[in-house]
Amino acid sequence: QRRVHGMIAAGVPVVPGYQGDNQHPVYLQEQAELIGFPVLIKAAAGGGGRGMRIVHNSAEFPTALEAAKRESMKYFADDEVILERYVERSRHVEVQVFADKHGNCVYLFERDCSVQRRHQKVLEEAPAPLLSNELRKRMGEVAVDAAKAVGYVGAGTVEFLYDPTTKEFFFMEMNTRLQVEHPVTEAITQLDLVEAQINVAAGLPLPFKNQSDITMDGHAIEARIYAEDPEGGFLPGSGTLRVVKVPTGSIEGQSFPKRVTSDPVIRVDSGFREGDEVTVYYDSMISKLIVWAKDRPTALVHMLRALEQYKIVGVPTNIEFLKRAVQHRVFAEATHLSTKFIEDNTSDLLSRPPPSPEDYTMAFFALWSQEAHAKLFYKSNKYDQDISLSIGAFRVNLPMVTTFEFDHYEGRPVIIQGIQQHDGSWLISDTVAGWNNEVTYVAPSNPTDPIVLFMKGKRHQFKANITLSQVNLIKTTGSIGIKRVGMPSSFGDVNAGLAGGSRVVSPMPGKLAKVLVKVGDRVQRGTVLMILEAMKMEHSIKATSDGVVHMVAKEGEMVGNKALLSVIEAADIESDLI
Repeated sequence: QRRVHGMIAAGVPVVPGYQGDNQHPVYLQEQAELIGFPVLIKAAAGGGGRGMRIVHNSAEFPTALEAAKRESMKYFADDEVILERYVERSRHVEVQVFADKHGNCVYLFERDCSVQRRHQKVLEEAPAPLLSNELRKRMGEVAVDAAKAVGYVGAGTVEFLYDPTTKEFFFMEMNTRLQVEHPVTEAITQLDLVEAQINVAAGLPLPFKNQSDITMDGHAIEARIYAEDPEGGFLPGSGTLRVVKVPTGSIEGQSFPKRVTSDPVIRVDSGFREGDEVTVYYDSMISKLIVWAKDRPTALVHMLRALEQYKIVGVPTNIEFLKRAVQHRVFAEATHLSTKFIEDNTSDLLSRPPPSPEDYTMAFFALWSQEAHAKLFYKSNKYDQDISLSIGAFRVNLPMVTTFEFDHYEGRPVIIQGIQQHDGSWLISDTVAGWNNEVTYVAPSNPTDPIVLFMKGKRHQFKANITLSQVNLIKTTGSIGIKRVGMPSSFGDVNAGLAGGSRVVSPMPGKLAKVLVKVGDRVQRGTVLMILEAMKMEHSIKATSDGVVHMVAKEGEMVGNKALLSVIEAADIESDLI
């Protein structure tokens, strides 16, 4: 808050908003209404999209404020927030500044970070496309003024909202550290920012004391490689990295070498190696892929080529999404680029490769196996005393015909039916398209083991990450996500023995940050039952129909993927990002 007032005093343009001491929810809502919706709630001590919520109307404000404050307290030990007018059609342009203890302060040009999801950057580049030299100079000078206004020392980033229509820009925040995207600045300036940061911290002067000492050359783009499912709402994933192959010719874990030619350079900064586990306890970013070339069009070509060569098996990733993004017309031309790039181009960016009959067959057995293990759980917990089941021999006291429905493909529903035959084999068919597969299914002994199928003379081994809206298949050849429609309709009534009720399962491993209901509570459609915290994000678990809570997990409990969270009479649930 004091930093924002310092920016205003220094003449730095600031987004209209509220940065006061009064943090009472009623007063904050009054201030939001004075600013005018949509508004942005931001953690005063925050950054990286944490403690941030966009609010489109007054009715949404109390819930969004509570969530922003809770997240801010968790990540920054401070729940103070500021309010800003939300500029909907803007670009995110930030300036790298560097200051030492000897009075030197310079800017190292700018980066464009407009491609974001959940207010977190996905693609970054330097310099910002279509920015005039005059505006570049003005932004840099304002960023230096901002750093000097607070007596800043070290590497820092001054972030601006830039309106390309009016050419106005507004201060958002200053990140007092080297950021994830600093390699693109290193690439165009040929400076080692990490080395400079260490030297400044040791009290040494900057090696570049005058602004004229700093030049830029070429264009650099960085793509963040995440373990996540873009088509499933960018839901983070976890698991073992079974295969990791970086692009050919990449330099790994080191700074850009001094250039002697104009040949493109590919760099990979990674926090994981093949065989490592991506857990639920940290951010889901696996690595950063950085490409430098003599100009932006050449950098885009080589970024696409590098993404095509980057192979990761074991967790869902955003690599296919990134390939579509860097070759999208809006990103390539940059004329209409904004922070709504993903939102505006969802149909192009989040399209899925068509699943094959084998993929649908694997998805069928992933869901079948999940439900079978759930039945065992119910039996052991006395929720379902009438079901006898032996997973090993796969003899179940359940209907012989099982059906799962998946999302429409080419305008038709995809209804996959499985018939278990007397010899134990299965006949899997698409009841609409007409294809069928004869399959031998090898049941996993526990939910974390791979599933093995034999079909068409081939052995298929895979694992699955199942959310309430999608089945993510993790195969030896890669990953694919298949959308679900509704809840499974297998085993006759999934909720048999639950008095017509339904089960609430965790869409991913995580911690129950808050449980909002108790046994006996009557809930209505849309009621938030609990808050699941996973991979630095909060997810709300909501009831989609009326019901009564019969069982609920404990607040603070660590839960696994597909763990039973609650049993509710006659109610379904969905998982949404708060």
